[in-house]
Amino acid sequence: MRHGCKVNHLSRTHAHRVAMLSNMATSLIMHKRIETTVAKAKALRVYVEPIINRSKEDTTHNRRIVFSYLHSKEAVNELFREISQKVANRPGGYTRILKTGIRHGDNSEMAIIELVDYNENMLKESKKVKTTRRSRAKKAEAAPAAEVPVAEAPVVEAPAAEEAPKAE
Repeated sequence: MRHGCKVNHLSRTHAHRVAMLSNMATSLIMHKRIETTVAKAKALRVYVEPIINRSKEDTTHNRRIVFSYLHSKEAVNELFREISQKVANRPGGYTRILKTGIRHGDNSEMAIIELVDYNENMLKESKKVKTTRRSRAKKAEAAPAAEVPVAEAPVVEAPAAEEAPKAE
């Protein structure tokens, strides 16, 4: 019985689960995005975010700790050289999980897990000005009128010679 255990065992033994998460974390770091099931993606996020957080400070001790999780020199170098530079100012939330539908073979929910700072399309969309349903035009028009007093506004006079006849 679980008895409040919060770890998703993913129907694997401890050694198999740790090896699988290590391999998935290495793939995520090397390729910046991988496709997997939603359950594995959620377990991987819990596994890889503390590793990325540790890479912000490049010390020998941190490199050895990260290597004990990843078991790949190339992934550790990639993490400390490139990824740590991009996430230096981010306080957390280094990964994003996007659900992609179901797998046809066994009907399991599939997802893409990716590093947030490496998706160029999402970065472009986040820079757009967010709009609301309510119109902001009334406040925008009222603000400039309030700044310029009516007495100081220039008066434009129409030419008196050309008056159009009034039609009733």
